[in-house]
Amino acid sequence: MNYHIIYSFVFVLIGFHSSSQGIHFAGSRSNSLANASVCLTDVYSYHNNPANLSYIEDVSIGFSYENRFLLKELQNQSWAIAIPVKYGVLSIGGNTFGYQNFRTFKNGIGYAMFLNKELSMGVQLNHQLVRLPEAYGINQTLTGEFGFNYSIDSDWSIGLSVFNLGRNKLSISPDDRYSTSMRLGSKYSLSDRTTILAELEKDIEHPLRSKIGIEYLPSNSLAFRVGFATQPIDLGFGFGWNISEKYVLDFGTQYHQILGWSPNISFKYAVIK
Repeated sequence: MNYHIIYSFVFVLIGFHSSSQGIHFAGSRSNSLANASVCLTDVYSYHNNPANLSYIEDVSIGFSYENRFLLKELQNQSWAIAIPVKYGVLSIGGNTFGYQNFRTFKNGIGYAMFLNKELSMGVQLNHQLVRLPEAYGINQTLTGEFGFNYSIDSDWSIGLSVFNLGRNKLSISPDDRYSTSMRLGSKYSLSDRTTILAELEKDIEHPLRSKIGIEYLPSNSLAFRVGFATQPIDLGFGFGWNISEKYVLDFGTQYHQILGWSPNISFKYAVIK
């Protein structure tokens, strides 16, 4: 592929997706729900809302892979580890996106805990690196993020997540910065089998996005998911397979109205005591 075409395409993606400049969602469960994931509670909360790691009771490990728009140059790999301790949950994780001549890295460490029975909070410190020779060269910085989750009752919760409140710079000329993203969402369980998720996401430099997702469990070992997002329009769907109490395998894909399909797969493992 012509590298000049790739560079041009990368800048188009940056315009469409703030995730190219810092924030990355992870896990096929999140992707299948159009990333309406600020209230999801699993090991991928490390990437989706660090506050929800408070609900992790066993050491958990997750690996996620996405082939953005079916291009080998736009591969997205994520991992996360959550480790419950006496007071709260420690976490480490990372993400890589891109290919040899354009790549982003995000690695960090976090901590989450319950402030009271209903309210949890999580914080995270990340090392960010972008390598794009023709535009930024190599840029490194530290970013922070934090999140909250409030359980109104056993069926209804509200989540908030903020990434890069400090507006760290990506380059001086032009004045380009890592994305600053704020997300507010809710999760409501209609029954033991059906959950609805809704979310608003606002990047400072991009329009407000609305997201909605539905997760349905026909059995204890199988889950079906569908999601829809606006600005730009993204459709998501997929399924999850709870292989056992320890192992979970998820598959999904998203469809962008202009750029096409983005299949993904993720795996979770819990060290049950």
